Amino acid sequence: MGLDKLIGVDKIPFFPPEASTFAREIDVLYLVTWLLTILFLGIVVTMLGVLAFIYRRKSKADRSHPIHTHHGIELAWSIIPMLLGLVIFVWGAKLYADAYKVPDNAEEIFVVGKQWMWHIQHTNGIRENNTLTVPTGRPFKLTCISQDVIHSFFIPAFRIKRDVLPGSYTSAWFEATLPGKYHLFCAEYCGTEHSRMTGTVNVLTPEDYQRWLDQKGSKEEVEPKAVRAKTMEEEGQEIFETVGCGNCHTPDTTPRAPSLYAIYGKKRQMQNGEILTADRNYLRANILQPNDKVTAGYEATMPVYQGNLTEEQVNSLLAYIKSLGTSEEPKPAGGEVKIKNGKVVKPAQAPKAINSTQGGN
Repeated sequence: MGLDKLIGVDKIPFFPPEASTFAREIDVLYLVTWLLTILFLGIVVTMLGVLAFIYRRKSKADRSHPIHTHHGIELAWSIIPMLLGLVIFVWGAKLYADAYKVPDNAEEIFVVGKQWMWHIQHTNGIRENNTLTVPTGRPFKLTCISQDVIHSFFIPAFRIKRDVLPGSYTSAWFEATLPGKYHLFCAEYCGTEHSRMTGTVNVLTPEDYQRWLDQKGSKEEVEPKAVRAKTMEEEGQEIFETVGCGNCHTPDTTPRAPSLYAIYGKKRQMQNGEILTADRNYLRANILQPNDKVTAGYEATMPVYQGNLTEEQVNSLLAYIKSLGTSEEPKPAGGEVKIKNGKVVKPAQAPKAINSTQGGN
């Protein structure tokens, strides 16, 4: 019999459903901590009551030989709670690490918090407002950012809660296990309509989820003859071309701007000598406020896009930039071609140059 069955964690009526892979483990830890707290509280209160009664003012208890020390008792009440505390700490630290370590095969979903709604972006192009639809049996990574103030993305049934911050990405992950509809809340006060910033998580079976994808992906609900929705990478490439990024950020590095090919995850040196990793937060900051951190060897000529691009557009643009490769070789815009070292490279999604006077860094 498992510890969860022994303490009856699944029979507590006021707990939300356990709908994710680590919900049960978190509940067990919570209940063990709670039961230990009640146990020691009961011991302390009982001893206080018993001693207070025995040695009350009018009692005839023998007070001629008061006990000033007892090494056995002192060691017991010090070592036992310490060991129990260490067990709880190690247990909790493991669960915390598991909740933050995203599996390699997790599919990414983007969450944008704004007063007072949740906007969900699936990488295949599907968008949802105040609703998150996922299947059972597949891990998902939530990449979250706020468009205005601090929010907190909270799904009680999954036992996950993550702060959603303006100007910086945070992440969480889950794997749903039980089909159904579950509450989604903002757990951080974010203004006058905070209490209305709620939503629904729809967990479907894999078969129902595939049917949902087929329907949503072709926009059949709104436009029966419409083509499929654009993926985030395709939408990002469209934004890349529309705002003229490709005029400076060509497949090959130029004196005007560095190439964005294979930039994701690489180290970059700034003009002030600082070394930064080109992760999602770095790239977002350099798109919206490019003159704050200028790459060494370049001038601050790139226009500021703060206020001109929404967080949803930035997410799509970053998805496109991230798709531009993982090696140091430049991607060609056409078919297989030979580059300087004679190596043959495959067709790619290289950014198209656009006639523009915009600069870049």
